[in-house]
Amino acid sequence: QIQLVESGGGLVQAGDSLTLSCAVSGRSFTSYLGWFRQAPGKEREFIASLRWNSGKTEYKESLKGRFSVLGDNTEDTQYLQMNNLTLEDTAVYYCALKVSAYMGSHDRASDYDYWGQGTSVTVSL
Repeated sequence: QIQLVESGGGLVQAGDSLTLSCAVSGRSFTSYLGWFRQAPGKEREFIASLRWNSGKTEYKESLKGRFSVLGDNTEDTQYLQMNNLTLEDTAVYYCALKVSAYMGSHDRASDYDYWGQGTSVTVSL
């Protein structure tokens, strides 16, 4: 049984950094691990993905440079480092696994098969 557990969220101030963890268990074949977030009243938004067989990472263009996927495809715990946080980064953050083939998209929530419960990040002034 595949399980994902996010942790590391909390209340931080604007300009702070925070690192989230995603512990994965029970997986077999995995094509991508994705990071997403969902702010109140908004759709779930792609942040980054890790291609499991190569370790290649991809990012939403507007978050590139501030957000980084740490760890690699040899570990079952992955991390999302977030720097210089702003009020607009307030959201529930999720990690997810895509277990279907590598082909096709991997930057939409609907591409992913398994999800964690999410961890809340609140950024204040």
